[in-house]
This record gives sequence, C-alpha cells and structure tokens, in this order.
Amino acid sequence: MLLALAVIGVVYAALSPETGRAEATVSASVKDVTEGKRLFDQSCASCHGLNAEGTKTGPSLIGVGAAAVDFQVGTGRMPAANPGAQMPRKRPVFDDQQTKALAAYVASLGGGPAIPSKEQVDPATGDAALGQSLFITNCAQCHNFAGGGGALTGGKKAPDLHETTPSHIYSAMITGPQAMPVFNDTTVTPEQKRAIIAYIVETREEPNPGGFGLDRLGPVSEGLVGWVVGLGLIVAAAVWITAKQREND
Repeated sequence: MLLALAVIGVVYAALSPETGRAEATVSASVKDVTEGKRLFDQSCASCHGLNAEGTKTGPSLIGVGAAAVDFQVGTGRMPAANPGAQMPRKRPVFDDQQTKALAAYVASLGGGPAIPSKEQVDPATGDAALGQSLFITNCAQCHNFAGGGGALTGGKKAPDLHETTPSHIYSAMITGPQAMPVFNDTTVTPEQKRAIIAYIVETREEPNPGGFGLDRLGPVSEGLVGWVVGLGLIVAAAVWITAKQREND
C-alpha cells in the first residue's frame, strides 16, 4: 500500500504542470532576491543603508515596493552619482534582469506596490478620450497638456513623458517619485490609469503638420515665439535691404 501511494504521488507530481510552475516560481524568486541583495550591497547600500533602512544621504526603501525600484532604476535615475533636488532620466546602469532582481529584493523587505502587468498598462485597451480629461485635470499643470514637462519650484522639474514606457508611467502614478503625488487606486482607478497612458501614447505619436511643434508648449508660448522670431527676421531683412540700397546709391 505504501509503495502504491508513493508511485501515485510521483506520477501525479510529474504530470501536474501547476506544481512544476509553482516550484520554478519559488526558486526563481529566491534567486532574484539573492542576486538583488548582491547588487544592492554593491551599488545602493552606501546611500540607503546595508539593510535599506536609510541614511542621511538616502531614504529608507522598506515598504516602497518593487514598482518604485523598477521606475527609479529602470529610468536610470538610480543609482545616483550626485544626488540633488532632481534626479534626471539617464541611461540605466542595470539591465532588465538586474532591475527585476533589485526590485524583488526590495519588495522582500516590506511589500509595497508591485510592478504592473502588461495588461494593466496596455494603451490599446485604454480610453484615450477619458485619459485626456483625467490628464488635464491631474497632470497637465506640471507635465504640460501634451506631456512635454515643465519647471517646478526648488530647482525641480516635471520630466517630459515622450520616452517614458507605459509601465514606468503606471509605476510613477502608484509610487509618486520625487515631487509627484501618489495616485492610488482610490484616487485614480486602474482603468483610469490605463486611460491616461492611452492618451499620452496617442498624443506623442501625433504628427505636427504645421512644421516645428515647439514641444507643444501651448498657443500663448507658440504665439510669442512666432512674434519674436517672425518680427526679428522681418526687422533684420529690412535693415539688410536698406543697407544694400545705400551701398548702391
């Protein structure tokens, strides 16, 4: 009887794909956390502390979640060589797998928002018209109505969104990096976040049939540039024509 039970157990385990996947997930997670800890000690602990508890030069990362790490590291803002009021976007130091490992390690310290799934950030399933209304209400005052970014107080700047991936846009909304507020699911639902992403993607893909778009700063700024540059060229042309006429006389 014992032999029969053992054989049944072995056969069931071999034929059950769910068990195999679960074991693979657990081992992969442990592997990611271990690798993430190694990378953290190497590149992050000097500012954030050996146990991510924070120091005078870097905040605690306990409870910030994997999404915050994916955004900060994936956009190259971290690790920061020269911390300041604003961490600009730059080429990432770590590749996607290393970023995933760092995120897994930080998430293991205290939870926090997870990295959004592909379905959550798919702009093709979002309502761009709704996203425009939400973006103008919640985001345009800092990021410009077309996502071009803008200056803030204290030497800070709302970055442009032209190259930001849908996943990083979603992560920024749920983690509130730097001067940005947190838009949790009560304030802005997941469906509304996806709508905002759809609007951003649709807007930045629109062509500029009139020529140079001036980063879509708006009619007032664009009109000012038109007047200053246009009138300047007219004045310069008038001066040049007058000087030529005097030379001919």
